[in-house]
Amino acid sequence: MKGSFKLNEASVIVKTLRNYEKVVAKLIEENFPRTRVLACPLNYSGLVLVKTDVDAERLAEKIKVKVPEAEKVFPIKEYVNANLDSIVKSAIKLAPFLEKADSFAVRTVRRGRHDFTSIDVNVKVGAVLKDATGCKVDLDNPEKVVFVEILGPHTYLGVADGKEFPKKKSGKKFEVRPYFRKVAVVQMPYLGCLEVAEEMGVRIGREAQTFEVGELVVAFIGGVKAKEINAFLKGVFEGIESRYKIQTRTYAHKPHRTEVYIQNLYELVRERSSEPVIVFEPEGKPVNKVSEKLAELTIKNERVNFLIGSREGIPSGIFRFANLIVDLCPGVTIATDLAAASALTALAYALHEKLSK
Repeated sequence: MKGSFKLNEASVIVKTLRNYEKVVAKLIEENFPRTRVLACPLNYSGLVLVKTDVDAERLAEKIKVKVPEAEKVFPIKEYVNANLDSIVKSAIKLAPFLEKADSFAVRTVRRGRHDFTSIDVNVKVGAVLKDATGCKVDLDNPEKVVFVEILGPHTYLGVADGKEFPKKKSGKKFEVRPYFRKVAVVQMPYLGCLEVAEEMGVRIGREAQTFEVGELVVAFIGGVKAKEINAFLKGVFEGIESRYKIQTRTYAHKPHRTEVYIQNLYELVRERSSEPVIVFEPEGKPVNKVSEKLAELTIKNERVNFLIGSREGIPSGIFRFANLIVDLCPGVTIATDLAAASALTALAYALHEKLSK
């Protein structure tokens, strides 16, 4: 099929990554000759509209199989103008597609200016379909999803499998983020070349803030050069601040800013002898053998201390004071700038396994 088409003639709506619209359109055109495509309709990015004279459902399934660049592929069942009453009336026609479903939800994406919101559409469409079908509304894990895609004056509706709309947080997941507030990452500083020390500080600070740990303690041994520790600390604060700004802008919750302390490592171990001390070194047991104990110590105590080495590992004399010695990756020496994140990821896994039980 050659030539263009009107927006009200679209059969399938395809969602893509930004700047991949033309690539996806070309791939669809090449793989499916009986189609016409329109990338970025009305200049809206991340969209490709497809018109075909074959069955839209079958075409959508084939696009999913052959075009991985297509993020989501929805066959269109109804088209109306972007008027709330018209959308609701058109949505009623989708009732037969929900007859065998246990639950459904409405998902609306609105582009352009209108005298109604996406929530208005979700509520009104959900209400009429619930009345028409008796199907219950489940916003968390719906079996079916009624999608409403609004592009300026145009509206496309259809029904998709609920699995097409995965949630980052589902009923089978447990929130482990609050437990990171209990963690004090005790990090030996990376010293030496000032530029390298600062860059390592940035990476470690960013990791600590990513997990929103309660404390990052820069723990030195003996005398250290002031310029080197200053460069490392400068990087730590820069890394924390850069990540914190992103979290503040994008998170639904108010992020916790990681506190930074500096203390002699031996003094810290003596001072916190009543608290769990976890050493992460190759001499320890594989993490899978101690994950349950790691989770228990974190859950039951107000603070747990994760000791992370640098160029020189944690001194072996401290091993005697540790509750656990953990080898994160047997046979592999983990780089200094990855060690804290690896330890915290291991904790996340351990916590989730424990909470799941």
